[in-house]
Amino acid sequence: MKNRIYVLFVVGLIAILSACGSKTTGEDGSELVKDGKFIFAASGEFAPFSETSDDGSMTGFDIDVAEAIAEKLELEPEQKKFKFAGIVEGVKSGRFDAAVASHTITEERLEQVSFTSPYYYSGPQLFVRPESGVKTLEELEGKEIAVSKGSTYEEFAAEVTDKIQRYDSDVVALEALNKGKHDAVITDFITGKEAIGAGLAIEARELIGRSEQGIAVNKKNKELLDKVNKALEELRDEGTLKEISEKYFGVDITIDPESE
Repeated sequence: MKNRIYVLFVVGLIAILSACGSKTTGEDGSELVKDGKFIFAASGEFAPFSETSDDGSMTGFDIDVAEAIAEKLELEPEQKKFKFAGIVEGVKSGRFDAAVASHTITEERLEQVSFTSPYYYSGPQLFVRPESGVKTLEELEGKEIAVSKGSTYEEFAAEVTDKIQRYDSDVVALEALNKGKHDAVITDFITGKEAIGAGLAIEARELIGRSEQGIAVNKKNKELLDKVNKALEELRDEGTLKEISEKYFGVDITIDPESE
C-alpha cells in the first residue's frame, strides 16, 4: 500500500513539474512562453537596430517594432538580450516567443523557424578603410574579411576567401576595421552608414545584394505567427513602421524598394 502511494506521489509530482515547464496558451490560441507577455530576443549589439543602455535595457529600431507589436497583441513586451548567433536556436527551443533581431530570411533559417513577412529591407555592403584601393568583393580574393557571427554575410566572404574573422557584433567588427585590423568588413549598409556617422574612419564600397528581414517565430506556433503578421500589417497601414524607421534612419526602410 505504501509503495502504491509513493508511486502515485511521484507520478503526481512529475505531472506538476511538467506543467510548470510548459508554455501557456493565450486567449487567441497562440502559445506563449509566459502568459500575458510577448518575450522577444535581440542582441543589443547591433546599433541602431538594438543597443544596450547603461541600465541594461535595449533600445533601437527592432526594440520599438517589437514593443509596437506587443501593444497590438495586447501583451506586455519583455526584452531578452542574447548573442545573435544563438537567437534562432532560442526561438526554436521555446526560450523566446519571437526574435525581433534583424534576421535575414534564408532557406537555412526557415528550416529552423518560421518567419513573418519582411518588416524591413536592407542589403550587405563592403566597408574598408579610406586608404584601401578595394572597390569590389572580387578584389578581396585571399584577403581577410570580418563579419558578425551567425550572420549571412559570411556566405559572401566565403566566396572569395577562407580568411574570415568572426565577431559577436557588426559594430565591433567595424571598430576593428577602423583600428587597422582586417582588409574589409561585410555588414548591413545601414549599420555601416551609422558607424561612419558616429565617426569611424571607414568607407562604403560595393553594395553586394538585397535582403529581407523578418521576425522569427517557433515553427509549431502558427497562431502567434499569424497574429504577428496581422500586427505588422496594421502597423504598416497606420504608418507606425514608417515613423519608427524615420526616427532612427531618417528614411523609410520598411517599404520594399522594388515595389516603388
